[in-house]
Amino acid sequence: MALTRRAFVQLSAGAAALSAAGLISGAGAREPAKDAPKEAPKGEGAAKAGKPLSILILGGTGFLGPNVTAAAKARGHSVTLFNRGRTQKRKGTRFDQEDKLVGNRDPNLYSETKWVGEGATAKQVEDESSPKGLSQIAAAIKDGRTWDAVVDTSGMFPRIVRASAELLAPATGQYVFISTISVLASHEPENADENSPVGKIEDEAAETMGPGMSYYGPLKALCEQAAEKAMPGRVTNIRPGFIVGPDDNTDRFTYWCWRGAQGGKMLVPGTPEDPVQFIDARDLGRFIIECIERKHVGVYHATGGVTPHRWGDVVRTFASVGYKSSGKTVEPVWVSEAEMEKLGGLPFPIWVPPSGGSKGFHRVNCAKAIAAGLRFTPVETTVRDTLAWLPTELERRARATIDIKKEAKDAGRSEPQMADPKVLRAGLTLDAEAEVLEKLKGK
Repeated sequence: MALTRRAFVQLSAGAAALSAAGLISGAGAREPAKDAPKEAPKGEGAAKAGKPLSILILGGTGFLGPNVTAAAKARGHSVTLFNRGRTQKRKGTRFDQEDKLVGNRDPNLYSETKWVGEGATAKQVEDESSPKGLSQIAAAIKDGRTWDAVVDTSGMFPRIVRASAELLAPATGQYVFISTISVLASHEPENADENSPVGKIEDEAAETMGPGMSYYGPLKALCEQAAEKAMPGRVTNIRPGFIVGPDDNTDRFTYWCWRGAQGGKMLVPGTPEDPVQFIDARDLGRFIIECIERKHVGVYHATGGVTPHRWGDVVRTFASVGYKSSGKTVEPVWVSEAEMEKLGGLPFPIWVPPSGGSKGFHRVNCAKAIAAGLRFTPVETTVRDTLAWLPTELERRARATIDIKKEAKDAGRSEPQMADPKVLRAGLTLDAEAEVLEKLKGK
C-alpha cells in the first residue's frame, strides 16, 4: 500500500487536528450482548444534576465541544466557552448564547488574523488588536472567576496544554483532557487497557504531526503528562478512538451512512468478521460530564462497547438505514487487504487493517469507562441521525465556500482553492468506486 500500516492507522485515527456479499434490503445489526451496559439516554433530556456546576470548555464550537455543552446543559450546569471565535463566524453554533471568552490556545498568538496589502500580494498576519493567548482567561481568574472543571477538547501539543493547565490550576478543581487511543505504543496487542505503554517521540518539543501523522499519538501522550504534572491527582485523561455522529466534519463515518443510501454495488474493505470500535459524540459528551459530576480522575479508554462491533453487522446497518431513507438496495462487494494492496490502497475510513501491527486497534479494552458510567447509543440510531443531518451540513459547506470566495474577491485577493463542498471529505466518490469495481471484474 502507499502508506505504511502504522501511518495508515495514525492518519485514520487523527486526521484533522489535525464498518457477506448479497442483496440487503432491511436487515439490521445483531442484538447487543447480554452483558452490554444500559443504553445511553435518548436525546439530551437527562435528569438534572443534584448540584449545578460551572464548566469551562477549551474549544467548544467544533464537533465534540457542542456535544459536551449539550450534555452539560441537559444536566443543569453552566458553561463557558473559550476559543478564537472563528468557527462561530463561519459556521455558527447551537450555543451562541453561552458565556464566552476569546483567545488563542497558544499563549504566544493572537486570536484573530488580518490581511495586509492588496491583491495577490496580500498576506495574512496576526491582528494585534484581538485578544492574545489566554489573556481573557487570566483576567477572569484575576477577577476571582473559578470553574468546577475544565474540558480541553483541542489540545495537541504539550507546551500549549501545559500553559492552559498551569494557568487554570488554582481556579479549577478538575482538568479533563480529551486524548486519543493513538497514544498507545503499539496497536498489535488485543485488549489493551489504560496501563498499556504509550508511544514516545525523540523531540518532545515538536509541534508538527510528523510524516504520516506519526507524532500525533506520542504528542497526545505528552499532553496527558503535561496536564497531570500541572494538576497532579486532578486530571481525567479520556482516550476515544473514532468519534462519530452528527456534526462530524471529517466525514469518516458519515461516508458509510451516505453510501448505504446510494444503492448498487458498494465496495467494503476487509471481511465481515473484522472488529470495529467507535463512539457516538453524544455518548462521549455525556460521559465527560459524568466524570466531572462523579470526580472520576485518571485514564479512561472510550472506544466503543463491551465487545467490538462485527464489521459485517455495522455494514448491514448502513445498508438497512440507507434503504429506509432512499428505498435503494445495497450489494456489498468485499475487498480483501491483498486486493487493496494490488490497487495501491483505497481510502476507506473507519475500518483499519487488522494485520501488520494493527490487530488490536479495534479491540481496545474500555471496561473501566463502562464501569464509570459510559453508555452507548445503538448503532442504528447513530447512523440514522447522521444521515438525517448530512443534507443540512452539505448546504452549510456550500454557503461557507461561497462566502469565503466572495470575501476574497471583495478584498481584491486571489480566489482560494477549495474542495467541492458537495463531495464528502472521506471515502470514494461513486465514479471512483465504479472504476475500482471495473478493475475487480474477473479477478
